[in-house]
Amino acid sequence: MLSIQGIQFSYPNHMVLRGISFDLPKGKLLAVLGVNGAGKTTMLKCLNRILRPQKGVVLLEGQDLLRMKGNEIARRVGYVPQRYGEERLIVFEAVLLGRRPHLRWAPTQHDFEVVEEALKLLHLEHLAMRPLNELSGGEVQKVILARALAQEPQILLLDEPVSNLDLRNQLEVMGLIDAIIRSRGLSAILSLHDLNLALRFADIFLFLKEGHIHALVGRREITPDLIHEVYGVSVLLQEVEGVPVMIPRNGEEFWKSPRSKPCCTDSLS
Repeated sequence: MLSIQGIQFSYPNHMVLRGISFDLPKGKLLAVLGVNGAGKTTMLKCLNRILRPQKGVVLLEGQDLLRMKGNEIARRVGYVPQRYGEERLIVFEAVLLGRRPHLRWAPTQHDFEVVEEALKLLHLEHLAMRPLNELSGGEVQKVILARALAQEPQILLLDEPVSNLDLRNQLEVMGLIDAIIRSRGLSAILSLHDLNLALRFADIFLFLKEGHIHALVGRREITPDLIHEVYGVSVLLQEVEGVPVMIPRNGEEFWKSPRSKPCCTDSLS
């Protein structure tokens, strides 16, 4: 469904992406992983031409997204950024913005029905008339996701969609993303810092390192050695109640110094 071929992007005097290529089948969730500064956000922005790559193509069902007009891209690709700035809007208006790529003049009854469906899918109906600045972080994140779904896209790009959420909201938002992808046959690419959330929900794992794809693997191909190569951290991989879990080892090399030791050492020993 989606084919990325040779994407290259650089800022002045700084190469960020060096020939990124991969394919993503329909109905799959791909997690983009790597250390801070590895290029995760930049890659997502290149895929829907928020940033224009210097080289490469992005094919969606054989059509190059990078040659399309902005509205054409927005009808096919839903983008969920890390931050959302339209705080003066009410929830219904914020989600209705997702219909802009489809509008000619004014919203139609169909546009309102699409928005209502997205609100219902994300369990936001009771908040439809509430201002965004009165919502919790988890609620705002679901509004942003609803706006992307209102675009009726073929693919979702999500940039750290749960980075500022508590544990309950992380699991709820990730569960909703997973359910939507499966039920609607969409594909999704999301950047994450939390490896355990990625292991719980993603199908395919793309590890970025120094501008290259260091590994593109399935869940069973992830090993402690691979994680150490990318993050420089020694870990254990276990399975708990059927869910893979990554556990960092002691990690003493990151905090140990001649003058200090980890807090609470005695209570944990």
